[in-house]
Amino acid sequence: MQFVSHSGKESSPFFFEKHDPRECSQTWQVERGAFDQMLFDNAAEKGAHCRDKTRVTNVLFDGEQASGVELALEDGCSKQVNARVVVDATGLSALLANRLNLKQEYEHLKKIAIWTYFENAERDPGPHGGATIILHTRRKDSWFWFIPLRDNITSVGVVGNRDYMLEGRESPETTFAEELELCEAMQRRLANASEVEKYRVAREFSYGTTKQSGDGWVLVGDAFGFIDPIYSSGVYFALKSGELAADAIVEGFAKDDLSAGQLGKWVADYASGTQWIHKLVNAYYTNEFSFGKFLKQHPHHIGHLTDLLIGRIFHESAGDIFDEMEPAMAEAEKMASSDAAATMDERDNT
Repeated sequence: MQFVSHSGKESSPFFFEKHDPRECSQTWQVERGAFDQMLFDNAAEKGAHCRDKTRVTNVLFDGEQASGVELALEDGCSKQVNARVVVDATGLSALLANRLNLKQEYEHLKKIAIWTYFENAERDPGPHGGATIILHTRRKDSWFWFIPLRDNITSVGVVGNRDYMLEGRESPETTFAEELELCEAMQRRLANASEVEKYRVAREFSYGTTKQSGDGWVLVGDAFGFIDPIYSSGVYFALKSGELAADAIVEGFAKDDLSAGQLGKWVADYASGTQWIHKLVNAYYTNEFSFGKFLKQHPHHIGHLTDLLIGRIFHESAGDIFDEMEPAMAEAEKMASSDAAATMDERDNT
């Protein structure tokens, strides 16, 4: 993983395997369609009853207890299926969270993402050619992702505040092109590339939930909540929350306890880990703060930051970096505010 500043300065790459040579520290860029099919096929091989081209349209309740789901089948018919536990893994559709009014948008993260795919984008030579790159635009009003995939295809997207990305814009294609003009480092990488798919848009995707489990139901993955795409943490959180929820469900069956408390017993510990990624996202969106400057002043935190990027966040010292990062962020904002005030005074006195 690598970061490129608004001035075009490229950080040293974060090579996860050099920080931790264990296999679990490796990451992969995947095409979601192919990856989801792998998960689907593996679940079937392990004994799960899998149904394709079938959509859950409703969760059934017996009083406060979830009792099953209603399905829309491929032939247009509907079917009800009883279940002792319903796991909502509906992603950003967040079926239960929307039905039960549990969604809580992060007001400071009202973003929009616009992305497409390019062929023949310029990649760095060697092993770093497959790395994800995050690039700030000139005024730091938006940032681009650059994610190499197989067959010389690269996912490229731009993310910015909702109002900034929408106001006075003609179309997603126009917004993408205008932001690209503000990112010379990305222009260079796309100079000889060709778009191979239509543009896609995701709006205001950052939210949490006020309740994550109830009697007979539990939320996992993006249905639980979604922070931001910048550190590509969504799939990891989906798998981790699914694993923890599964353990709680198995234990609940053994104890004959499928209450909200049992099914959500893992939530507090999970949230205590994911908060560090939320804080890291906030740091990136603090435009006055420089990760590069901070790490030069505090080189002992380079390993801590790499741990966060890997996803090693579920241990007691995972947030140690913020003991010094948060004061540095506050100081950077204070200095920027003082400089802005001084500039205004100078103008007023002129």
